[in-house]
Amino acid sequence: MREKIIPVVMPKWGLSMKEGTLTQWHVEEGDTIRVAQVIMDVETDKIASEVEAPDAGLLRRKVGKEGDVYSVQALLGILAPLEVTDEEIDTFIAAFVQPTNDDDTDDEVASAYAFMETDHGRIRYSHINADASGTPYVLIHGFGGDLDNWLFNLDALAEQGPVLAIDLPSHGQSQINTDIGFDDLWKTVAVAMDKLNLGAAHLVGHSMGGLICTEIAKQHPDKVKSLSLISSAGLGEVINNDYICGFIDAESRKNLKPVLQLLFADSGLVTRSLVDDVLKYKRLDGVTQALSSLANQLFPDGKQRNRIPSPIAPPTLVIWGEQDTVIPASHAHTLPNAECCILSQAGHMVQMEKANEVNAMILAHTQAVN
Repeated sequence: MREKIIPVVMPKWGLSMKEGTLTQWHVEEGDTIRVAQVIMDVETDKIASEVEAPDAGLLRRKVGKEGDVYSVQALLGILAPLEVTDEEIDTFIAAFVQPTNDDDTDDEVASAYAFMETDHGRIRYSHINADASGTPYVLIHGFGGDLDNWLFNLDALAEQGPVLAIDLPSHGQSQINTDIGFDDLWKTVAVAMDKLNLGAAHLVGHSMGGLICTEIAKQHPDKVKSLSLISSAGLGEVINNDYICGFIDAESRKNLKPVLQLLFADSGLVTRSLVDDVLKYKRLDGVTQALSSLANQLFPDGKQRNRIPSPIAPPTLVIWGEQDTVIPASHAHTLPNAECCILSQAGHMVQMEKANEVNAMILAHTQAVN
């Protein structure tokens, strides 16, 4: 009967996650679970998020307790049909050996991040599954973000090919330049693609990153096989200037948290750890000046200046969160030749709030292009 027992385990999100807190179960023993059904909430040192069931079945046993911390791949629950006895489930739990990843050492995690010298300073990047065949994915974050904005997307895309995620100049752990410009951003991404010999890639951009993707497609069409634009800048004039100014000006946890909550439909996803991580970046020398320089170029007078040309040449997917309070979801319909998907119960960070749906959409879009 062991082959009929399916373990529910603590998920692994991103490169550095080692443990998470099971904050809440959303299902009860005896419930029939569907694939992609939300079954629990987990909080890590990066963010809180819902966990969707990767498998279907009858929830026979909740092993994990709310409020407890568990390492990645720890046993949290048991799915099994009624024909499996309680004694067999007890035996399975007692004999369960938590899977380990031999590559998941501190050295390996550290080596997943690398640095590259460019004309606009040293940038941090992660090149996952670099030796795999298939068209690469290049992930470009938005204003004030970093490559951890793709925490819930990296592994799913890496199953199909190499994935490059970058900390843009003056963002994340890349070098801070106080007079950074928009052209410096997209040119740095193009240079990184050349240095890593990526060739034509599927470009995936969030917010300002979407604008960067389309500029690369315009300037270097040979580098772009498809575009996936998520809550993209450049598709209309409107932007929440209170968010932009609030993010730039915030100097304390108290001021920063409500600004970050504007990014999510569920403000509870903004954890203390997430706020602290962003605040640590904001307090680096030159960050306020760099972000102000970018904002003055891209959002003068509180409006978007740069526009994505229409129609756009590469096959393009546009994804938006219906509850986006930073850039309105109505902008999603600007490109007449693009596939458009708007997801409910999601805000500006839709790739985090609705990761499974977003990953599936990107994979379907890119596989059709391949």
